[in-house]
Amino acid sequence: MHVDQLIRMVNQMGSFFEAMPDRSEALHDLALHLKRFWEPRMRRELLAHLDAGGPGELNPVSAEAIRVHRALLE
Repeated sequence: MHVDQLIRMVNQMGSFFEAMPDRSEALHDLALHLKRFWEPRMRRELLAHLDAGGPGELNPVSAEAIRVHRALLE
């Protein structure tokens, strides 16, 4: 899957989880969603792209969820 599509999808999820009143729960739930429903290959591709400083901006909730719960996604 193209990394632009992955970024778009994770940003859509971030927008959804951003509405949750408990931010720490929202971040954890977003990371859990990625772990449960994204293939490992998709998660690896997104993380490798972000590590390489690739283009494509994550919204704040998505970026924080990935940063805080990275170990869960690897």
